Amino acid sequence: MLWLLNSGLIIVLLVLHYPLWIGTGSLADVYRLQQQKAAQYQTLAAQHQRNQALLAEIRYLQQHREAVETRARYDLGLVRPGETYFQLIRQHD
Repeated sequence: MLWLLNSGLIIVLLVLHYPLWIGTGSLADVYRLQQQKAAQYQTLAAQHQRNQALLAEIRYLQQHREAVETRARYDLGLVRPGETYFQLIRQHD
């Protein structure tokens, strides 16, 4: 009779431990979610840094109008009316 009681207690213990080790909310699940959270924080930090750089560039362009023209010439190939555009191509030996 004692072995039946011990077996029953062991079964109850295993049933109670099941959610701790397997499934939603288990230790493995919590660890995986912590890893995802850390990765998201790294991504967020990188995006924040990029946004700060873009904001600094916007402020610079707002304060220095000639920089806007230089940027347009370089990025968009802007040529004023009456100007002649020359492109020099280096030839390697």
